[in-house]
Amino acid sequence: MSSARTEEHNPLRHPDDKRLPRIAGPCSMVMFGVTGDLARKKLMPAIYDLANRGLLPAGFSLVGFARRDWADQDFAKVVYDSVRTYARTPFREDVWRGLAEGFRFVPGNFDDPEAFQALASTVRQLDEERGTGGNHAFYLSIPPDFFATVCEQLRLSGLSDPTPGTWRRVVIEKPFGHDLESARELNRIVEDVFPQDSVFRIDHYLGKETVQNILALRFANQMFEPIWNAHYVDHVQITMAEDIGIGGRAGYYDTVGAAKDVIQNHLLQLLALTAMEEPIGFTAPAVRTEKVKVLASTRLPADLSTGTARGQYAEGWQGSELVQGYKDEDGVAADSLTETYAALKLEVDTRRWAGVPWYLRAGKRLGKRVTEIAVMFKRAPHLPFSSTATEELGSNAIVIRVQPDEGITMRFGSKVPGTQMEVRDVTMDFGYGASFTESSPEAYERLILDVLLGDPPLFPQHEEVELSWKILDPVVEHWESKRVVPGSYRAGTWGPESADQLMRRDGREWRLP
Repeated sequence: MSSARTEEHNPLRHPDDKRLPRIAGPCSMVMFGVTGDLARKKLMPAIYDLANRGLLPAGFSLVGFARRDWADQDFAKVVYDSVRTYARTPFREDVWRGLAEGFRFVPGNFDDPEAFQALASTVRQLDEERGTGGNHAFYLSIPPDFFATVCEQLRLSGLSDPTPGTWRRVVIEKPFGHDLESARELNRIVEDVFPQDSVFRIDHYLGKETVQNILALRFANQMFEPIWNAHYVDHVQITMAEDIGIGGRAGYYDTVGAAKDVIQNHLLQLLALTAMEEPIGFTAPAVRTEKVKVLASTRLPADLSTGTARGQYAEGWQGSELVQGYKDEDGVAADSLTETYAALKLEVDTRRWAGVPWYLRAGKRLGKRVTEIAVMFKRAPHLPFSSTATEELGSNAIVIRVQPDEGITMRFGSKVPGTQMEVRDVTMDFGYGASFTESSPEAYERLILDVLLGDPPLFPQHEEVELSWKILDPVVEHWESKRVVPGSYRAGTWGPESADQLMRRDGREWRLP
C-alpha cells in the first residue's frame, strides 16, 4: 500500500492538511443509561478528553436520558464528578465551561412516548441554540433487552429520521445477542429503524492503539509480511487474562460466562485482524471485507471435547490477598456451571494459514492482567551448534501487547557474551509510552470520535457479529448438552488442567505472559 494511497483514504486526517486530525462537525450525542458505570467511568470522561484535545465542535452538546428527577444542572454535576475522577487529560476550567453549556437532561422511562417527545423537543432546541445542525448520535449504554424499546421510541418520535443533509446514528454496546438467533433478531430490530451504515456496534478493544497498530505492523513494514504465514508460523496464541473476579456483576456474568463475554467479540476480532489479508485501503468496506473472509474461513476442531477447555476459579491467593471462589461470590448459585475461563482451538482455512492452529483463551482471576497476541514461529530447520549450546533455546515470537503496557516484543536467539558459543533467548521490546511523547487516547475517545465523524472501519457490522456466533455457538451447545463441568483452578493461577491438556495434545504449551 503506497503512502500516497494511505493518506488519501485516511479518515482520521484533515482533508486540507494531512498533519492535522479531523474535528467532528456540528452535532450532539444523546446518551441513554447515563447513571451506569460505563457512562460514568468511560463515556463522559472520553467526551471531555475529546473536547480538551480540540476534537469536538464548539457547539457540541450532550443530552442525558434516564429515570431520574434531575434538572440540567444536576446532570452537569454528575458529568463533572465523572470527569474529575476519570478523565485522562488535565482538567481545564475554560474547556469545562464551554462543554457544560451544551448539557441537557431529559427524565423518563424507555417506554414513555411523552418522554421521547420531550427529547425530540430538546434536540430541536439544540439545533437552534447550539448549532448542532440536525446531526445527532444516540448512545445506547443500556442492557440489550431495552434496545428494541428505545429504537422503536426513536422511530415513533421521529428522532431516528434525519432531514436531507443531516445524519442520525445509533451506538450499541456488546453483547450483540447471546447466540446466532438472538443476534440476527437484534440486528433486524436495530436496522429496521436505522440504516446499516448508521449503526455503530462498539467493541472497545478495537479502539486500543495497539489493536490498530496490528495493521500498521503488518502492512507498513516489509520485514514482517513475508513470514506472516503457515510456512514460518507454528501457531498463534491470543490471550485475555484478568486478575479480578466478577465484582458485583453476578446477575449479568452468571448468565453469560467467559466465552460469550469476550471470546465471541474481542478475541475473534483480534484473530480476524491478525489473520486478514491486506485491505485495499483503510476504509470501512475494505477492512470489513477482509475480516469477514477470515471469520467465514475459521473452523472449530472436530472433537470439541479435546479442542476446548472450560474452567471456574476457586479460592486462592491473588497477590497477597486471599480471594473467594466464583461460587462464593454474591449472587452466584452454589451449583453454577458458568465458566470464568474458556479456551478454544481454531483453524483458519485459507492459503496463508492452512495447518496453523489458533489458540484463544480468556479468564478471570488469572495470574496477571494482560491481553496479547503471540505469533509463535517454527524452530529453525537446522542449527549448526552443539546441543549444549542451544539447550534452552525456544521459538522465535512476535508478541503484540494490547494491555496494560501497549507495545510489541520480539523474542529471538542471541549469543551469550563469552569465549564459548552459547545461544540464549533474548527479547527486544517496543513500548508506546517510551517511544512517543503523546499519550495514547483512551479507547472510547477514538471510538466516539469515529461515530461523530461517521467513519466506521473499527466497528463490526452485523455480518461479522453473526459469523462470530456461528463459530462459538457449537462450543456452548456442546458444553450444555454434555453438561461439561468447568474444571476448577485456584485464583492467581493460569487456568484449569484441561486447558494445559488442550495444548499438550499438540505438543505445545501456553505462553506465560
